[in-house]
Parts: sequence; C-alpha cells; structure tokens
Amino acid sequence: MAGYAKELMDRFGANIDLGGEVEDIPFLRQVLARRTHRAYADKPVPEPLLRLLTATALSASSKSDFQQASIIRVTDAQKRAALAALIPAMPWIGVAPVFLVFCGDARRLDRIGQLRAHPQSNGRLEGFFNAAVDAALVMQTFVLAAEAAGLGCCPISVIRNHMDRTGEILGLPDLVFPVAGLCVGYPAAAGHLSLRLPPSITLHLDRYDDAAMPERLDAYDRARDARHSIPRAQQRNPEKFGEAPFYGWSEDKARQAAQPEGAAFPPWLRRHGFTFD
Repeated sequence: MAGYAKELMDRFGANIDLGGEVEDIPFLRQVLARRTHRAYADKPVPEPLLRLLTATALSASSKSDFQQASIIRVTDAQKRAALAALIPAMPWIGVAPVFLVFCGDARRLDRIGQLRAHPQSNGRLEGFFNAAVDAALVMQTFVLAAEAAGLGCCPISVIRNHMDRTGEILGLPDLVFPVAGLCVGYPAAAGHLSLRLPPSITLHLDRYDDAAMPERLDAYDRARDARHSIPRAQQRNPEKFGEAPFYGWSEDKARQAAQPEGAAFPPWLRRHGFTFD
C-alpha cells in the first residue's frame, strides 16, 4: 500500500484520503502504529535511558510556562504492591519494570506565589484544568518518547478510583493529584492496536457538526467488531442493560459511562485544596 495507507487503514479501519502525497516521516508511522503493552520482558530499563525519557517528557508544552506537572517514580516494593493490590484485575501494575505516576501539580505555583509575596490560591477550576492538561501532555510525550526507544507503555487512570489510598501511598500534599499511572518496559508481546474513531467523526471544519455521527458511528462499530469482536460474556452489566444481539464499541462505552467511575475523586480534591471556583 502506498504512502501511509497501511498505517491509516490499521488505525482507522478505513481509507483516509490525505488529498495528496506526503513525504515519508518515520515518526508519524510510529505514532500511527503505536500499541498498548501490558506484558513486559524480564529486562530492566536502563537508568540513563529512563532519566532521558523523563527529561524529554518534561520538555512538553505547558500552559503559560507554568510547568504544573510532576512525575512520581514508584520504586519501593511495598508501595508498588500496595498500588497493585488496589486493582487486582491489572496485575501489570505490580510487575512492569517501571511504574510512574503523572501528577497535576497546582501546589508548586501556589507556593511560588507565597515565596515571591504574591499569594493567590491556585485551587480554582483554572488551576486544576491547567495542571491536569500539563500532566497529560507530559505523560503523552513520555509515551511517544519511550516507544521511540523500543519500550511499551500502558496508562493506568483507574488509580483515581481509589484516591484515599492512592494519595496516602504516594504522600500527595494539597493541590497535587494523579492524572494517571504508567507501566513501562520492553514489550514481551506485540501489544494491542486500538481501532480509532475515523476523522469523519472527530475532525470538524470551521464549526462543530455531529449531524452525521449516528450512521458513521454504526459503520465504525461494524468495522471494529470485524477486527476485535467483544465476546457476549464481556457485555457490561447484562442484568441492568440486557444482552445486545450486536454489541459494538459505542454500546460498550455507553454502558461504561452509565456507571461512572471515580466517585471518590471530586471529594478528595476538595479536601485537598481545590475549590473549583
């Protein structure tokens, strides 16, 4: 297949018309082909490489140069085991060669204001939002850099479902919160390539327009099912929703969203310095 056609087909399950030829850029191919890895080889990540990757990640864009992200590397065996015990369905948390937690850090700017005699609370909605975005940008930059170095990664956002214990284990002070954990290591298997929603759904021109989404979403569901069908036994909460004769991605995600996660996260944030004003 010419150009990027194979990578685009693998990622979106459809022909994506680029409107012309684009030069071969290996990094773009790598990003299009990226996978989630949950199984890791018994091989340590070299310390110099890990330090370089974290430095690369912290070079990510930052709102107003506030730099409101922090990374916690969890090396203590007891802490790793305690975090893994919170989510037994994800054993890779405890066995990945490296486990990092990417945090939104509104505390640092708050303290800088105090140190420079310009105190102002950074616990409002803007402060939380900026810190969360900064941390997400740093984490994604780390993932792309790690994959360029031959490593595999798996984000772990579910740690926010256990905020009291997670905050205790990591010693999180007020105004610092986890965006996600990240398992890192050399892949032991090919990993999983998720079929993404096509640009016909997610890319808008000049104004937001989702009028055609229902039929396009159905086509995406069918294409994704043809590649990675969800077994009937894995349909979410059939006692509440029943069993669907066709169970696509959108049905699965609608059921998941109908049972919200992270109920403990908002009250934990409010107890730890955020007002969201």
